[in-house]
Amino acid sequence: MTSPAEPPIGGDTSGQRRLKLLAVTACPTGIAHTYMAAEKLSQAAESLGIDMKVETQGSIGAENVLSDNDVRDADGIIIAADKDVDRSRFAGKRVLSVGVSEGISHPEQLIERVRSAPVHGEGGADGAARGPAGGAGGGRERSVAYKALMNGVSYMIPFVVVGGLLIAISLALGGDATSKGYVIPEGTFWAHVNAIGVIGFTLMVPILSGYIAYAIGDRPALVPGMIGGWIANTGELYDSKAGAGFIGAIVTGFLAGYLVQWIKMVKVPKFVQPIMPIIVIPIVATTALGLFFIYVIGKPISWVFEHLTSWLSGMTGTSAILLGAILGLMIAFDMGGPVNKTAFLFGTGLIATGNQTVMGMCAAAIPVMPLGQGLATLLRRKLYSEQERETGMASLFMGFFGISEGAIPFAAARPAQVIPANMLGGAVAGAIAGMASVKDAVPHGGPIVAILGAVGGVPMFFVAIAVGAVVTALTTVTLVDLSERKRRGAPPVDAPGVPEAALAEPDEKDDEEEKDEVLSGYLNRQTVKVRLNAGDKEAAIREMAALLATTGKVNDVEELVRTALRREAQGTTGLGEEIAIPHAKTDAVDAPVVGFARSPEGIEWGSLDGTKAKLIFMISVPEAAAGDEHLRILALLSRKLMDTGFRERLEAAPDDAAVLDVLREVR
Repeated sequence: MTSPAEPPIGGDTSGQRRLKLLAVTACPTGIAHTYMAAEKLSQAAESLGIDMKVETQGSIGAENVLSDNDVRDADGIIIAADKDVDRSRFAGKRVLSVGVSEGISHPEQLIERVRSAPVHGEGGADGAARGPAGGAGGGRERSVAYKALMNGVSYMIPFVVVGGLLIAISLALGGDATSKGYVIPEGTFWAHVNAIGVIGFTLMVPILSGYIAYAIGDRPALVPGMIGGWIANTGELYDSKAGAGFIGAIVTGFLAGYLVQWIKMVKVPKFVQPIMPIIVIPIVATTALGLFFIYVIGKPISWVFEHLTSWLSGMTGTSAILLGAILGLMIAFDMGGPVNKTAFLFGTGLIATGNQTVMGMCAAAIPVMPLGQGLATLLRRKLYSEQERETGMASLFMGFFGISEGAIPFAAARPAQVIPANMLGGAVAGAIAGMASVKDAVPHGGPIVAILGAVGGVPMFFVAIAVGAVVTALTTVTLVDLSERKRRGAPPVDAPGVPEAALAEPDEKDDEEEKDEVLSGYLNRQTVKVRLNAGDKEAAIREMAALLATTGKVNDVEELVRTALRREAQGTTGLGEEIAIPHAKTDAVDAPVVGFARSPEGIEWGSLDGTKAKLIFMISVPEAAAGDEHLRILALLSRKLMDTGFRERLEAAPDDAAVLDVLREVR
């Protein structure tokens, strides 16, 4: 394969053609960094006498899209992005992949580096790996893995909620307590509702695995990921009484995704390339992953199941408190996986022998995880997204009916924080139940079994559940808060109270106020502050949020602050050139609103060029507003801020009226 032409940067005057480069810029929110990087790259290319076309992938969609002809004639492509960018269209071209901030801070260096960047593979199987090009620098492997996990969790949550609630409702309204657990008479209406719920629960594990794989390896990875997840959850395939549960699904999801990436790298004849992504890759990856799990991973799982059962049998004569704590730890560990099932089946088997206290320990621990995680979303709402809070409410409901799987979305999203918290709460609940000799006559758990009369020692049963759930909730919010603080290198936010003016309804605008509006009315004199009082980033964000709240467009200042700080945790919004544009896409605002403030001394914002932020814009838009005209205005603002003269005029403006006059240049 012939390497792309490498004319001197800037071309020359001897008739040789000018260097032609392409670029793609993108960031997770697609508001500011995307357009500032595009503007910086364009300016650098122009100053070097290089032809460059930049595609921006912002919240308003892709703009200035690169055509096939553009790619064909290009000498190299720069991808400055903090999210996945499809690079299959760049096969055979030199591709340099970096973070979007590099495009803002070092555009000239990127133009120089792209000349020696690796040539993107011509595998043809839906493009090469979606991760950063090898050796290009700027790649973020951890970020790719995290996004893949979150992708799987987001698709799994509806199955957990729908399946769990249908099972809970059918048990409550159509179930009878028997020695075999809660049984719904066959052929009844509620039996059919329960069956539908079971289908939802059955699908949630393969869905988790499949969409983790999809985020890594694209469509060819979806089938091996889902089938691998099904195998992981079906213990009979590898002689285990319990499947590997959601932890096994996470494993198969990542294995499938990276296996597909590896297969894509294999060079094949051109006549085979069209069938690679739809036939060859899915079949090879599914077969290899399935057999690997059955023969390599599955056998140890079966061994663990058998030996844990034997070990528990030998502990029946030991301390009830110790046994209860161990069973609680096991119940809480994987919520439906082999460790959980071992403890549950151990308790179930002893009911027939007349020993109901072991099942009582399990029954107290079973609801602790969903109840504790649901309670955590109520205790510290700002640590959770809106979807997580909604899942928390469903989790509380499932916990009442003893459906421990209600906590799986939380454990899958934050395993390092949630699983230890679950285990601690489960151990406490199991130990209390063991100490109080709580009994359960049916193989089920949760408050519902006590309400329906299957539990002996009801008061202590509820005490065990309540204490365990509170321990889980408090431990979870503590660990999540510490994790958030560590990621952003700052203490947790205690958002200030909203000033009364922030809660007031906006006054009717008169003609004078209309003149004070710029950026299509998203910024006006009310949201301009000539001198910011804050001395650090968090204080500045809080002060800016309070400033925006004076418009009456902010319905939850604390949530706005939290969302903005979460965005900072993804990567600083300090863009260099003494500029920072913190931004938040959240329903804490009812309408788009933009604020501007100056800090004469400057605020440390973590900018790559080391400059302190003196010109600070805060952009807040509702979740549903993505793609509207306001984002085009914000793109113009981002580009305009790359103009040195504009920044100087903005910094020198003596008052808010003068600031607005300068900002009217943005059009």
